[in-house]
Amino acid sequence: MVRTELISTTTTGRILIEDSPRGVSDRLLVGCHGYGQAADTMLEQMMKIPGRESWRLASVQALHRFYTRNDGAVVASWMTRQDRDAAIADNLAYMKRAVAAAGGDEARTIVLLGFSQGASMAARAAAHAARPMSGLIMLGGDIPPDVKDDPAVTLPSVLIGVGDTDQWYGARVDADVAFLQSRGIPHDVVRFAGGHEFTAEFRQAAGAWLERRATGA
Repeated sequence: MVRTELISTTTTGRILIEDSPRGVSDRLLVGCHGYGQAADTMLEQMMKIPGRESWRLASVQALHRFYTRNDGAVVASWMTRQDRDAAIADNLAYMKRAVAAAGGDEARTIVLLGFSQGASMAARAAAHAARPMSGLIMLGGDIPPDVKDDPAVTLPSVLIGVGDTDQWYGARVDADVAFLQSRGIPHDVVRFAGGHEFTAEFRQAAGAWLERRATGA
């Protein structure tokens, strides 16, 4: 009879940090990339957000790396369905360390930004953070069942972004909005022209939303 044993081991992750060119150190924006992407891909998008000069940026690369078939680039994913609960626990511990390493202990305002699969990871990290987060931005990715099904979970103010031709997340966004409404969690929804992607319209909305989180406006 075959049995499965899960072995805990140490895995080294990597994050990319871009300090605020204005010298601001009390605002931290932490990004989680999508499936098959990498930390540098996410950082490029974060640096295009209007007003990012007032934020320290930290792009966290998922722990499960692999090569793309077309050009051999190194990309990553957050998890698969196999041993999912163990992977979630590993990723939550990793995210807490990543936020701390990026200066989270000193920052007054911390916002998590996730795209696609990374949006679900960002929601988990916000729900189980070592300290309350100031906000959560989710683009093209849903709030996962393990967050929705936990009655003790709360989330900070949420910004949801969805493209009008996003065939992956477009059909799920209303369920996320209903969940946030049921928990009384403040939220905004940006429905923009585009698909499963970052666009200039969304980045503009995200920049304005981030400024409100930082200033309390």
